[in-house]
Amino acid sequence: MSVVELSRLLAEKRVIVVCGAGGVGKTTTSASLALAAARGGRRVLVITIDPSKRLAQTLGVSPHDPEPRALPLERQRAVGIEGPGSLTAWMLDPQAVSDRTVRSLATDPAKADLLLQNRVYRHVTSMVAGMQEYTAVEALHRFIEDDHYDLVLLDTPPSRNALRFLDAPSRATAFLDRRVIRLFVPGSHNPIRQVATKMFERLLDLAFGSAARAELQQFIVLFEQVLVYLNRNQTEMQRFFASSDVAFLLVSTPRQEALDEAFYFEEKTRDLSLPLAGYILNRSRAWAANRPMPSEELLPKDASAVARRALTKLVELAGPEAESARQHEGLREELAVRAGEGFALALPELPSGASELESLVVLADRLAAPDT
Repeated sequence: MSVVELSRLLAEKRVIVVCGAGGVGKTTTSASLALAAARGGRRVLVITIDPSKRLAQTLGVSPHDPEPRALPLERQRAVGIEGPGSLTAWMLDPQAVSDRTVRSLATDPAKADLLLQNRVYRHVTSMVAGMQEYTAVEALHRFIEDDHYDLVLLDTPPSRNALRFLDAPSRATAFLDRRVIRLFVPGSHNPIRQVATKMFERLLDLAFGSAARAELQQFIVLFEQVLVYLNRNQTEMQRFFASSDVAFLLVSTPRQEALDEAFYFEEKTRDLSLPLAGYILNRSRAWAANRPMPSEELLPKDASAVARRALTKLVELAGPEAESARQHEGLREELAVRAGEGFALALPELPSGASELESLVVLADRLAAPDT
């Protein structure tokens, strides 16, 4: 039973990585999973990248929070969270995580300040592909080591970008190849290297100006220590992501574009031997596939002509809905087959006008409900 399997994940895993295309409700699903786990008595942290404004307000987070922020106690109690369970959220700020990493690695605070003030460094998150995803993993690594939370849910960027968190340090290393770094490091006793460095600096001075070259040189020299850390930490986190403590969930909707993205990520998880736990088919009518539809049995034998005409109209209206539910259930079954030993769970479309908090409660209830 898919809900039973999902409940087991929420009760046992240390990290759940939620992936999917943009616009499939991935962040809301992540928050709902976190709420369901917290209601089950676990201390839960949900790390989100780019929530909607309403969801950010509901979770009580902003992009400038230096640390995770717990949902206010009165709001936790209102949604059914009681101790020892708790729900904490954090909106990832890549720059803040990078700054913290630099300061934690610095053996000389003055050099750390120089790097943090360097203009090249200030733009490094956009210069190096995958740095946003890397900072998510770096933050996750810290929370796991602190052991303050029983479960961390990582809401990733859209699926193709989400793959970057697995090799972001390698991308950074490729950007700053150590052979290039050696050209920037002055003071070598090797005469050939000194000449090469001088020529390289002259070329950069002609292209960018001496001030810009000096700042770039400063950045690369200071950033070398961070690169060593990236490589070491990458190996450790890759092992962790492939372990039994972690589960990957793919979120999709019945739209073909969203499914194509989910299938792409499914293929990559298998290529990388990552623990794919299953699919969540969001905004689906599959949950209603086995519900009774309007029929003659609903009417008494002496029903009036007006009632019978009304039932006929109701049957006409319900027909397309029933067909859609059957199609979505067929899709859910297909996803369950693709998941192999995993599962596929369908979540309903949320009623229009519902607040974000109401939506989270509806989805959390569905995630904790027995299959029907």
